[in-house]
Amino acid sequence: MRLRLGLGQELACLAVGVALVHALAFTCFGQNADEDAVAKANEKKARATLAAMVQALGGDRWLNLRDESFDGRTSGFYQGKPTGGISDYFDFRRFPDKERIEFGKKRDVVEFILGNEAWEVTYRGKKALPQDQIDDYVRRRDHSVETAVRVWLKDPNTIVIFDRQSLVERNLADEVTLINPENDSITIEMDAQTHLPLRRKFKWRDPLYKDLNEEAEEYDDYHVVDGIPTAFTITRFHNGDMTSQRYLYRAGYNVTFPDGMFDVDETVAKIKK
Repeated sequence: MRLRLGLGQELACLAVGVALVHALAFTCFGQNADEDAVAKANEKKARATLAAMVQALGGDRWLNLRDESFDGRTSGFYQGKPTGGISDYFDFRRFPDKERIEFGKKRDVVEFILGNEAWEVTYRGKKALPQDQIDDYVRRRDHSVETAVRVWLKDPNTIVIFDRQSLVERNLADEVTLINPENDSITIEMDAQTHLPLRRKFKWRDPLYKDLNEEAEEYDDYHVVDGIPTAFTITRFHNGDMTSQRYLYRAGYNVTFPDGMFDVDETVAKIKK
C-alpha cells in the first residue's frame, strides 16, 4: 500500500535532499581543496630542492655554460663485472647537442655526436655509429641533469614532484621527479646536505621487446673546477648492473675550442695524414 505524502511533507523531504546534496558537494570540495594544497606544497618543495641543487652546482655560471671538456679514463663492465676494457678519453662538449670524444693515448679514434647523428672516425675514414649506440647516447643526453633543468623545468606543463628521502651510497638524498607533457620522467637524487646530485635515473621501453629498462648514473668525488663542482667519478648502471665507470683527472669550462672541433670531415683529413 503506497503512502501519500502531503505537500508539506514533500517539501520537507525535498529540502532534506537538497541539504544532503549540498553537504556532499561541500565535503568533496573541501577534500579537493586539501588535495590541491598538498600537491602545491609538494611542488614548491620539489622546485626549491632543484633550485638548491643549481646553486650548489654554481648557480648562473653553471646554467649558462656553453662549452666543457673532460680528460679521464673509462672502464667497461658486463653484468657488473669488469670486462678488462680500459681506455683514456678526451671529451669535448658544446651545448646543447654537440660532442667529440677522442679515445686512446694517440687519440686517433674519434666519435662525434651531433644532434641525433653520430660518426666514428679512424685512419680508415668515417662511418656512422650503430643505431643502438646512437639511441643510447641520445637517451642519456635527453635525460641528463642539465636537460632536466635547462629544458624540462622551463616547460610550464612539466610536473615536478618531491618523492621522498633516499640513500645513495650511504648518503641521505632528496629525491625529485620531473614528468614532461609526453609522460616521460627524470628522477634526480641530491645530497641532503650539499645539494649536489648523487644519482640521475630514468626508464624507457624497448621498442622491439617492449620490456621496461632503467638507466642510472651516479656521481661522486666532487672537485671545484673554475667555480663548478665537478664529479670526478661517474658510474653508469643498466637495470641495476654496472656498465661503465669514468674517472676524471682534468676538467675545464667555457674553454676556447679550435675551429673545426666538431667538423667530422676535417678530422678525417687530419687522422688520415
